[in-house]
Amino acid sequence: MTYTVNCSILLTELPLLERPAAAKAAGFDAVEFWWPFETSVPTDAQVTGFENAIKDAGVQLTGLNFNAGNMPGGDRGLVSWPARSPEFQDNIDVVAGIGERLGCKAFNALYGNRIDGESAEKQNALGAENLAAAAAGVARIGGTVLLEPVSGAPRYPLLTAVDALNVIARVKAESGAENVKLLADFYHLAVNGDDVAAVIENHAKDFGHIQIADNPGRGAPGTGELPLGEWIARSRELGYDGYIGLEYKEPQQTAFNWAIRQRVSQ
Repeated sequence: MTYTVNCSILLTELPLLERPAAAKAAGFDAVEFWWPFETSVPTDAQVTGFENAIKDAGVQLTGLNFNAGNMPGGDRGLVSWPARSPEFQDNIDVVAGIGERLGCKAFNALYGNRIDGESAEKQNALGAENLAAAAAGVARIGGTVLLEPVSGAPRYPLLTAVDALNVIARVKAESGAENVKLLADFYHLAVNGDDVAAVIENHAKDFGHIQIADNPGRGAPGTGELPLGEWIARSRELGYDGYIGLEYKEPQQTAFNWAIRQRVSQ
């Protein structure tokens, strides 16, 4: 099984740039990150520092988010946010540049919350335009834009796989973009009441990425009730051959105990 450690939600006891090496020390060869900077266009020194942390750790960057705003403050993306659309557009070339230099091909574009005073129609039209622009921006490096349903954000409009797939279909119809795909986060889908097993049966071969956490609590696999192992195995059987993103909350000391037990049992 090929896992990739989300270093923006795991290993948070460590400074950000120390987390790739900690993931490597824990036995993983791949990492992914939310947007690791405060602005859409960080300084060259900031970008170099981030890239060096990945390279020096000897891990592969498998996923990177576009700037999603102030995540701790409740922001969930700039894609459909009219006032911040220019920031998203400015972010595209930066993201593609990091991806090109580090060999990363998957880029998560959080859609954004509904905004007071803006119609859903306007936001959706802008969202489709910006996703198409992002798709064109990363296409030159063979990249894929990911779109995911999210839980725990009351104003985020994409809750189910169908919600995201409808947006993806609109982007394709309006722009011809073929490289926008569903990010199937099994935790978010389950918490939002989606039929995860049915989503897998119908769309696994077309998943752009899978992320996991257990429920309740968004903890490590095995701490809750979700049949994550079964869902992953079935996704593999149906054609998904990508990484499995570990995007859960667990203290560093126990973060990967489940993986150690899995290795021992094998």
